Amino acid sequence: MAVAIPRVPPRPLSGIGSVLKEVFRYPVIPVTVLLVVLIIPSIIPAWIAPQDPLAGDITNRLAEPSREHLFGTDKIGRDVLSRVIYGARVSVLVAGVAIAISGLVGTSFGIISAFYGGWWDSLMMRLVDISLSLPIIVVAIVVAAMAGPSMKILIAVLVLSQWSRYARLVRGETLTIRAQDYISRARVAGASNPRIMIRYIFPNIFNTIVVLATLQVGFVIVLEATLSFLGAGISRPTPAWGLMVADGREFVTDAWWVSFFPGLAILLTVLSMNLLGDWLRDKLDPKQRNL
Repeated sequence: MAVAIPRVPPRPLSGIGSVLKEVFRYPVIPVTVLLVVLIIPSIIPAWIAPQDPLAGDITNRLAEPSREHLFGTDKIGRDVLSRVIYGARVSVLVAGVAIAISGLVGTSFGIISAFYGGWWDSLMMRLVDISLSLPIIVVAIVVAAMAGPSMKILIAVLVLSQWSRYARLVRGETLTIRAQDYISRARVAGASNPRIMIRYIFPNIFNTIVVLATLQVGFVIVLEATLSFLGAGISRPTPAWGLMVADGREFVTDAWWVSFFPGLAILLTVLSMNLLGDWLRDKLDPKQRNL
């Protein structure tokens, strides 16, 4: 005769354990890092920056981190902490505008391409293939050499490289939704094509667009920093993280702080955005929610 083994109920979590469980259930750490490193500095840089990011003191060049300069100074005596704080505004502005325009253009092209199909779909997909095949860094360097580095040129190059990613993803989602019964019923009811695309298709792909845009923020910030590092992005003396890393590359052994702190800001921002994007993907995907 089998003996029933009593089931031991799980021990309730302690106060610290329950707090940690809630912390890891939500993206508390990534959001906190983004608030400290990116969001708050970009909104109120003048309130928290200790000094003018453009004011230099040549007699205090390459000063080590101290109480007066927590992140040290660069090669012309500018406060690195102040420049990192003001550089957050540049990253937010460039990434926000580039992703907004890319998402709008790519989503519009993707929905229209999949909805109408035929030669229009083939033409749009060939444009997407051309955009994805462009060596964006080479294109940015050529454009910067012809027109000069500027924020407008940088945003245009970023849009050129990113809109096709939205178009391809949205097209695939729209092809699936277009075959649903409620789309056919909407046509029978007399709904116009623009109304079907805006009222019935777009809301069903909105979650996918939000997740892609969140994941693209980190990529765009890295790309902006890379182009600024190569001299094809933000022009001097505007404080930008990529430019600051480039300015400190010749002093890596003697003045490591010039490149280290803006590089750390890039690392923390990109890592936090990717973690936040992964969390949003799990929360907004109904298949993941049911697991």
